[in-house]
Amino acid sequence: MKKFAMAAIGGTLAGIVATTYVAGPLLAQEGAREANVYEQLDLFGDIFERIRAQYVEEVDEKELIEAAIGGMLTSLDPHSSYLSPDDADRMRVQTRGEFGGLGIEVTQEEGFVKVVSPIDGTPADEAGMEAGDFITHVDGESVLGLSLDEAVTMMRGPVGSEIVITVVREGEPEPFDVSIIRDTIKLTAVRARTEGDTVVMRITTFNDQTTPNLEAGLKKQIEEAGGMDNVNGIVLDLRNNPGGLLTQAIKVADAFLDSGEIVSTRGRNPEDGERFNATPGDLVEGKPIVVLINGGSASASEIVAGALQDHRRAVVVGTRSFGKGSVQTVMPLKGEGAMRLTTARYYTPSGRSIQALGVSPDIVVAQPRRSPANEEEEDNPRRSRSEADLRGSLNNDSLSEDEIRQIEAEREKAEKAAELREQDYQLAYAIDILKGMVALETK
Repeated sequence: MKKFAMAAIGGTLAGIVATTYVAGPLLAQEGAREANVYEQLDLFGDIFERIRAQYVEEVDEKELIEAAIGGMLTSLDPHSSYLSPDDADRMRVQTRGEFGGLGIEVTQEEGFVKVVSPIDGTPADEAGMEAGDFITHVDGESVLGLSLDEAVTMMRGPVGSEIVITVVREGEPEPFDVSIIRDTIKLTAVRARTEGDTVVMRITTFNDQTTPNLEAGLKKQIEEAGGMDNVNGIVLDLRNNPGGLLTQAIKVADAFLDSGEIVSTRGRNPEDGERFNATPGDLVEGKPIVVLINGGSASASEIVAGALQDHRRAVVVGTRSFGKGSVQTVMPLKGEGAMRLTTARYYTPSGRSIQALGVSPDIVVAQPRRSPANEEEEDNPRRSRSEADLRGSLNNDSLSEDEIRQIEAEREKAEKAAELREQDYQLAYAIDILKGMVALETK
């Protein structure tokens, strides 16, 4: 017993010695690191004082410090940035659904400003801006070398004023100019309509109005259809939706899920991770869903598409999404400003990160570009002749008038579907998929 006690004490002493031996170098390294940080801060202070005292022109100290803070944040990733008091106020207004500008969501790539997506019905959308466009010049001035915030500031201006943007687009041999008139951007978060027996829910952004708009729009369309039994399914159109509030993405996905994880976030420290789960209740009572995405679908859009895809609640159709799988936290700072800092990555229910990869659709369907030749053909459609056009052709006496009317109604539906295919091929494809899913279920 005495030997055991002595052995235990000996082990304890050895542990203390070993701990002291290992901790010594670690403490020394930590001390050296802190000393180096203070040296760098002294260097920053020295440079700041020399600029203030010796620069060829007098500088604004506040602007100089803000520029340094902005540079520090933008060096981290394209989505971290400093928000001046004015920028922070504009961001708060934007999440409420109304703001001034062009109506494009942008990021930075290879030194140029890249359009994530134009927002439906805005000046940029009406001027023909497309997801994936690169903006190289604003009013003739190059944006190369500017931070994203600086480039965005160049694009801002009074409502009603004109701006000329130089665009480089894949498939176009030369850069070209786009003239846009700035306007007040009023975002309609959700637009609802019915195509045949399918309810189409077009979600343009994720702001405070998204979930209420979704619920109200869906309810109205179902009532106008005469009840859920008369609806064959839902198309959730997330194309060119640049994202927005994480909380709204979770609510939208939850609206169509009864249970299970929607999304998880993982930060630098494992204990800071969060998981968000669905609550019971499906707004469309299990009806089939098709989600439409493209390269302009980013962030919150990808959370919704990824969650519904992983739970096999929806078929995802279109082209690969943008691939923004990071979470930004807006932190208020002194002086009414704020800091937007990337604090986590988000993961779909199956544990996949979408960062830089995007959501891959279950069925890849590209939207054909409209060419002038196609437009001329559409303006002068050729109607094929049939038996009924021949002089003296026999009537069909085997059908009643009601049966003939039903056939004509079905033909009219098919013709409308064909027209939709010309206007929006991806949406028409999504509706056709729903019809197929319903046909399989009823057999």
